[in-house]
Amino acid sequence: MSPKGKLRVATCQFSVGANIRRNASQIKKQILQAKRQRADVVHFSECALSGYAGVDYQTWDGFDWAALREETEAICKLAKQKKVWIILGSAHQLSGKHKPHNCLYAINADGEIVDRYDKCFCTNGDLRHYAPGDHLATLDINGVRCGLLICYDLRFPELYRAYKKKGVQCLFDSFYNARAAGPKIHTVIMRPTLQAHAATNYFWISANNSSGYYQAWQSVFIQPDGVISKSLSRNRAGVMVNTVDTTQKYYDASAPFRDRSMKGILHSGTVVKDVRSKNRRAL
Repeated sequence: MSPKGKLRVATCQFSVGANIRRNASQIKKQILQAKRQRADVVHFSECALSGYAGVDYQTWDGFDWAALREETEAICKLAKQKKVWIILGSAHQLSGKHKPHNCLYAINADGEIVDRYDKCFCTNGDLRHYAPGDHLATLDINGVRCGLLICYDLRFPELYRAYKKKGVQCLFDSFYNARAAGPKIHTVIMRPTLQAHAATNYFWISANNSSGYYQAWQSVFIQPDGVISKSLSRNRAGVMVNTVDTTQKYYDASAPFRDRSMKGILHSGTVVKDVRSKNRRAL
């Protein structure tokens, strides 16, 4: 494990599909690859193990929940064997006729599932297949406070601010913007949006995406100043390891007044009491 206050994060991408066994094989391979690069945490994309309902398959009828459980348990054992944390995209089965959650399992270095984040904001398409979540999930890994989000959550800055209020320093953000016909709006806007979330909240973001062709955008690792420090190649499986170092200082323009804004004080300095200030319809 890295020194206290630091994390070596492996951001992983591969072509996620409907075959749970094949997905699991790729995941295990990349865990081993990440461990060789001395990673402390191995981060996988949305639905990396289960495949993504609505894209990789259109119904839960016949879904092999037994295989999903078996492979999840095998990945937990590998986490314990290799002493690494794993953030695993999957589906979480509910009881009765309830739809599953689109989730991230947080697996610690002892192979235990210590928390689960369920995608809060599901798209209209997601809601045909998944039940939305209702909670945030924070983890303390080696002295670094971490949070979890999934894909469409990106569109709601309130979630990122809520994590900032919880003291999050590193966010694991998992996506599935893949198997598209070609470049689209996500290719243009997703990475800049992530960069803005990182910079306005001053935390690291590991953001990965399934690399199934056509991958709308490649996985990135973003610093607290909003700079992309490293990215993977588009449409190709890969693992990149970057270091979160909470002792290192980055440019943070919001720092002097961020706490005020989070308390609802939406200005800097002291508001003046002046009749000419109050009259907004006169020169």
